[in-house]
Amino acid sequence: MPLSPPVSRSLRHTRAITVDAYARDDGLWDLDASIRDVKTRDIPLLSGTRPGGCPVHDLKLRVTIDRNLTIVDAEAASDAVPYPGFCETIGPAYKKLIGLSLMNHFRLHLKDRLSGVLGCTHLTELAQVLPTAALQAYADDEFDDRGGADADPGKSAAERPFELDRCHALRSDGPAVATYYPRWSIKAVSG
Repeated sequence: MPLSPPVSRSLRHTRAITVDAYARDDGLWDLDASIRDVKTRDIPLLSGTRPGGCPVHDLKLRVTIDRNLTIVDAEAASDAVPYPGFCETIGPAYKKLIGLSLMNHFRLHLKDRLSGVLGCTHLTELAQVLPTAALQAYADDEFDDRGGADADPGKSAAERPFELDRCHALRSDGPAVATYYPRWSIKAVSG
């Protein structure tokens, strides 16, 4: 279902976030993330006027993860910033991501290590999308189907699928789980 038709309006700003996931030949994975902010018109900044169409922010973050979704390397680059000579000096701080698990309270640990003056607001915001992006990329190659309707009953039968109870559609007592993961479906408790 599409969004409703908008009222008359004019575009002023575009924020684009992308994450490209790469399976490396050494068995690790790279997640190359970028965030780009572009205004449609010239904007005055304290560092000078930024022409419309030129990025105010063009920031990149690469994390390398192992098979357990633990970050083994990280780097950041700032190609366009509002305060040249200052903003881009924070890149090395993103090495603090090394050792964090994307699946074990990542966003909480990210905040502890890189929020506020400890990092760049935009790079830290960008890092928050990494856990779900990694799962989307990783799932097809690294996670087997553990309990779908067509699953082999003898294969990983004791292992509950990771995705269950992580969103409203895949709640264990819901119709999607009953349809696609019948082995893991539970009856709703009426209250």
